[in-house]
Amino acid sequence: MRGATARSRRPARGDLALYDEHADQWWDPRGPFVMLHWLAAARGRLVPPAVRPGSVLVDLGCGAGLLAPHIAGKGYRHIGVDRSLPSLRLAAEHGVDGVLADVLAVPMEDGSADVVVAGEILEHVPDLRGAVAEACRLLRPGGALVIDTLADTVLCRLIAIGLAEGVLHLAPKGVHDPALLVDRAVLVEECDRHGVALALRGVRPSMADLAAWSVRRRPTVRMVPAPTTSVLFQGYGRKRA
Repeated sequence: MRGATARSRRPARGDLALYDEHADQWWDPRGPFVMLHWLAAARGRLVPPAVRPGSVLVDLGCGAGLLAPHIAGKGYRHIGVDRSLPSLRLAAEHGVDGVLADVLAVPMEDGSADVVVAGEILEHVPDLRGAVAEACRLLRPGGALVIDTLADTVLCRLIAIGLAEGVLHLAPKGVHDPALLVDRAVLVEECDRHGVALALRGVRPSMADLAAWSVRRRPTVRMVPAPTTSVLFQGYGRKRA
């Protein structure tokens, strides 16, 4: 019975409690969130410099604020939205103004953001259409939407879950629920319905960098273009006036 009790207490696949379990390792460049470091750098490169004083960037599912160093100097007030209080406390240490909330119900006014970032969060949300609607609601006309997430494909299940989690340990095992992987057609359709024409492109880790990183010859791994969006992809678009 003791063993059965222990098993029943393990977080279910896709349970965001896994992030709290590893909260002290968020900023470890070789810890369980290592690939999120690489993706944060790639995401930061898509964020345009602010064009007006007081510009606001809303970071949905911000975690411990890994995006912060990659947008430093771009001129934004960085607001991070997350359900994890331990993560928000860490994000605050890196200059992020935290909002404890679900990405489906952000307590901010319509059009209050110049940029909305949804990095590695949509594949954890049970209501994709609702999350897209909320992200677009927050954007002012002309504002930029920046996304990266995992595609709802067999190939993604094999690579991003089977290989990356189960073999290479580039993410905590069980952190992704295959049922929540993102339907790209629905994502693009919903963004368009809410005024954002979203363009997608595939990305992947540089294999040369990954090999060098694995033997500690590189401190990080660059994300480079991939020929397909069927595993990991980025999205970028601007809200129509």
